[in-house]
Amino acid sequence: MREPGDIVFVSCYEPGHQPQGVASAIAHLRGAGFQPTCIDLAIEPFDEAARARLAAARLVAISVPMHTALVLGRRVGAHVRDAKPSSHLCFFGLYATLNRVLLGAEADSVLGPDCEAQLVALAQSIAGGAAVGEAPRAPGRQTELVPDRGALPPLAKYARLAIGDERRVAGHVETTRGCKHLCRHCPIPPVYGGRFFAVPAEVVLADARAQIAAGARHLDFGDPDFLNGPQHGLRIARALHAEHPDVTFSFTAKVEHIVAESALVPELAAAGALFVVSAVESLSDRVLAALAKGHRAADVPRALEIVRAAGMSLRPTFVAFTPWTTLDDFLDLCRFVRAHDLEDEVDPVQLSLRLLVPPGSLLLDAPDISPYLGPLDPEALSYRWTHPDPRVDRLEADVASLVEVAAGAGEAAAVTFGRIHRLAAAAAGRPEEAPPAIGRGRKARRPAPHLTEPWFCCAQPTRRQLDAF
Repeated sequence: MREPGDIVFVSCYEPGHQPQGVASAIAHLRGAGFQPTCIDLAIEPFDEAARARLAAARLVAISVPMHTALVLGRRVGAHVRDAKPSSHLCFFGLYATLNRVLLGAEADSVLGPDCEAQLVALAQSIAGGAAVGEAPRAPGRQTELVPDRGALPPLAKYARLAIGDERRVAGHVETTRGCKHLCRHCPIPPVYGGRFFAVPAEVVLADARAQIAAGARHLDFGDPDFLNGPQHGLRIARALHAEHPDVTFSFTAKVEHIVAESALVPELAAAGALFVVSAVESLSDRVLAALAKGHRAADVPRALEIVRAAGMSLRPTFVAFTPWTTLDDFLDLCRFVRAHDLEDEVDPVQLSLRLLVPPGSLLLDAPDISPYLGPLDPEALSYRWTHPDPRVDRLEADVASLVEVAAGAGEAAAVTFGRIHRLAAAAAGRPEEAPPAIGRGRKARRPAPHLTEPWFCCAQPTRRQLDAF
């Protein structure tokens, strides 16, 4: 267990960045005398060389912080089981906790997020010949080490920051773990229970420095919400800017936090922030209430105004299709994107996303979803649901197909949005509602900065991703 290759971490999908949880776990295991390696199948092919590395391992730990990662990771786990049943197979991360019952039949160990100490203990048990399966523990404060990224593919292989025609190497850091909010559709509240923990500033800054030394010129703060601890985040942003004034950053924040902490937004922009990702989810107050989002539709234009006034871009994310979304709601979303010149700041895939209801979701305890809810689909890792209006389900399928084809063809986002809008208008029986010509009445604007891989955390894998496994 002390030789390179005895412990292999597998990452299948994180949205365009190095796997943070794997890098942190590697640091802890190396500190305990182990020499783990990593296969990142979002970057590296699942070929004979990768399979040989898995076959040689005594412990295979598959990181599943997101839905797509778990769907793909189960395929890797099945291969490990078939190729070498004696290997200890472990799933760890946020979605391991949510799906612990299902995974318990497929793996030897199922661990939650923030499980570095458990992984060290597991490796020590295997080395001593006394391996036992473990159940996820509630995440909490732990000894924080600077993530060790030496075993990961280089930063240049991951998503980059796009500003016009320029592409900058981008890194990824996290200043907090967990979240203090209880949005019903989010996978974090069932695991963290409304708690969050600050990562010490010196650990975050050391991680940032190491990635900058490796070539990063932009850092994405990947916290579930960077403004959960606003002063903690601001201190780190200021310190980073003081050391590296040419390095920019981006972060994620709730609409309600942008509005409540509006005075901080210009300060973050002055420290180098270029854009904010925000889970708007819907422009229907009924849908927002069902999801317990904490903001109302009227707050969204205000948040957009605050961010743009500071010279930054707001990149909204959506759950475009839910059991409560009407055709008029979807049309309102299309109109909002175009009316606010958001075609360059919303990835078209956002208008195709269907609500996922994984095991453990807080939505399962919400009485307003029960009329629409079906059985658990063990392959999709989500409960099925059917919209009361069949036209909405048909529109969702049509939009998803359109977006996948358009993305594969490299179609301009504004063109794709126009086509989505026309689909929605036709579905609602309003074909006369033709979108305005692209560019008409719009001021020329520099393309909004963005990462080259779209951001979304709760979606099924694409056909391309599934075919790679």
